[in-house]
Formats: sequence, structure tokens, C-alpha cells
Amino acid sequence: MTERKLSMKIDILTLFPEAFAPLKTSILGRAEEAGKLEFNIVNIRDFSKDKHKKCDDYPFGGGAGMLMTVQPLFDAIKSVYDESCQIIFPSPVGQVLTAKKAEQLSKHTHLIFVCGHYEGVDERIFQLFPIQQISIGDYVLTGGELPTMVIVDALARFVDGVIAKESLENESFSNGLLEYPQYTRPQVFEGICVPEVLVSGNHAEVDKWRQQQSLQRTKASRSDLLQ
Repeated sequence: MTERKLSMKIDILTLFPEAFAPLKTSILGRAEEAGKLEFNIVNIRDFSKDKHKKCDDYPFGGGAGMLMTVQPLFDAIKSVYDESCQIIFPSPVGQVLTAKKAEQLSKHTHLIFVCGHYEGVDERIFQLFPIQQISIGDYVLTGGELPTMVIVDALARFVDGVIAKESLENESFSNGLLEYPQYTRPQVFEGICVPEVLVSGNHAEVDKWRQQQSLQRTKASRSDLLQ
């Protein structure tokens, strides 16, 4: 039997492993079954040296909330770390995720995601490892689990064999514009008809219509992309 070639390994370090059940479903689940992706969910609590598996404490200097302590994080990262990997920490202070950034991340063969929680993590973890911080938008969430899944889903689409290359060519941001509207059967629903050009059979006119619609949609919703 020929061994399947693995395209990317993704280690996810979290206090809440149960949050990542969606990675086993739909397109990502099929990609893992096909050997295109490998997900390894690591429970940070397993590395705590506290007898109660505690992984948080009050911040020095005072302040609201609790911080994740450095020791469990350090040992959890060490358990999966190698020099060829890229470590990612989802955080509002990081570089904002874009389609281009997701595509760049997809070129790695090994990614490690560290999910923060509470009010954040002990800053020393960023001195001990080369960690790239990435934000999914200008807002704050209660933990790093949801943004990790967003980043993983975005980059996985660019990994060879996860989805058809044709699906990437005309989607939003692939050419600097938002994607055009799309329709399927039935041709008429609740009195609303599919645009006639899409059922005309004239592929040149269809392409022209789609380009016009992409431009109009981008002007209306994201004019900043045209600058």
C-alpha cells in the first residue's frame, strides 16, 4: 500500500479540546481523512504542575481577570515544537488576517496554534518561542478557540487537495474584488427570477456580467479594496 503524503500538520494547544469538534466535519474532516491535513488537539492542562491542574493566576501589578500561566504553556509547546514549525497565537494585537496571509500560512507543513483564554497569557511565552500573533478583526473574544478555527479554515482552503483550485479562482479577494452573486435551481422562486444572462448559454456575456457584478458589489460594500 502506498503511504499517503501529508500536506500539513496542525497542532492546537487549548484549555478546551471539546471546542474543536467542528474540525472533524465537512470539508476539513474529509481533508483529514484524505491525508491532506492532520489535526492534533493538545490539552494544556495536561502539562500543569499544579495538583489541581490550574493554568491561570492573578496578574502582577493588579488588574481585572486572570492570566494563563507560563509553565503549562511552555511545556505544551515544547511537546510538539520543532524548528520547522510556525507558532500562531490568535490575538487582537496581531496582524489582521487576510486572504493573502491565509495563503502564506498554507505553505507551511507544520503549524502550532496556541489558544489564549481569560485576560491573556504571561508575556514571557513570546520571549521563549518565535510566535506570530494574528487577529481576525478589531474586536475581542473570550478565548482563542474560535479565532483559531477561523484561521485554520481560511488557510486550509489553500492547501493542495482540500478544495478544487477552480473554487479559489473567482471567490472574494482572489482578484481584489468581492465575489459576484450566484444562483441555482429553481430558475424562478417566489416570483424572483435568475438573471437571464446566466441561462443564456453565452459564456462571454456571463463572464462580463459577473465582472460587472463583482465591481458593483465591491464599490457598495468594500470600496477600500479599490483604492
